[in-house]
Amino acid sequence: MKKIIRGILSAAITAALLLGLQRLVIPKYTEDIVEGGFTAEYYRETLPHQVLMVGDCELYENFSTIELWEKYGITSYIRGNAQQLTWQSYYLLEDAMKYETPDVVVFNVLALKYDEPQREEYNRMTLDGMKWSDSKINAIKASMIKDESMLDYVFPLLRYHSRITELKKSDFKYYFSDITRTHAGYYMRVDALPYEEGIWEEEEPESFEFGKNVMKYLDKIADLCEEKGIRLLLVKAPSLSPVWYDEWDSQVKEYAKERNLDYINFLEHTDETGINYETDTYDQGLHMNLSGAEKCADYLGQFLSEKYKLENLHGEKETAKVWKKKAELYHSMEEAQKKELEEYGELVNY
Repeated sequence: MKKIIRGILSAAITAALLLGLQRLVIPKYTEDIVEGGFTAEYYRETLPHQVLMVGDCELYENFSTIELWEKYGITSYIRGNAQQLTWQSYYLLEDAMKYETPDVVVFNVLALKYDEPQREEYNRMTLDGMKWSDSKINAIKASMIKDESMLDYVFPLLRYHSRITELKKSDFKYYFSDITRTHAGYYMRVDALPYEEGIWEEEEPESFEFGKNVMKYLDKIADLCEEKGIRLLLVKAPSLSPVWYDEWDSQVKEYAKERNLDYINFLEHTDETGINYETDTYDQGLHMNLSGAEKCADYLGQFLSEKYKLENLHGEKETAKVWKKKAELYHSMEEAQKKELEEYGELVNY
């Protein structure tokens, strides 16, 4: 009996040590590539949201969730990651339904250009932070490329063991806690770098027809929203690169018509939004900076308020209290980034 007990204790200690080592070597995404921490941030939310946005950087860098709150009293969250693929957006949305049912889901259509999984690095940034559930398992299965293994996702130590010789101070600093980089999913940048004509050169795709796989998952997003009584809004952000071809735009418009959905192509509304590619982008037209993201949010908020009649929640005390703190952090970061720009001429810590 004593041998059995010792064996159980020994196994438990070994497992605890391995789990501790695994926690240490898993990337903390606090420096350089911070996007890898975005997925996990969602689970720290304490209140449901009227609007959930799912998509890639064309959402989390181009729409200010705090502006939506401050100007329209709309609560929102962006479940977005770098090169987040359509099936990943579906499973993140399905996962979110375990915690809340929003009034509106916003999906950015740029991801429809990708019909197959792309790169392991992007898969990891999107999927590692998901809580374990059937949604995560199915998302991994749909996303894995050649040579990836489900076992590596179940036991990240197998994938990241080589980092034991590359550990940084941040790996120890954030061992027990995680840093929050976004504001309800919005990633802020206040610096500006204007767009220059001809700076982005891209090869046209061999085919402009969206693939069967990606359209299957767009249908699944639409079906899930219909089943839950959620309005689905399709958007194309005002980013100038990657190029959004007319052939793609026409397919989205036709799909929206067939499914009775609304579609806003922000590239067609620069006059109404007031977007200025000299001042409202921090990387020459790829993404909006803070001023651009607030302009996009203003236009979106007006649409959500007037067409979908979303309620202004400024009068709900509990909600207002939570979002007041979010807004304070938002404006604190805004001032910190501006101060950094004045001091160094560039952003160093963001």
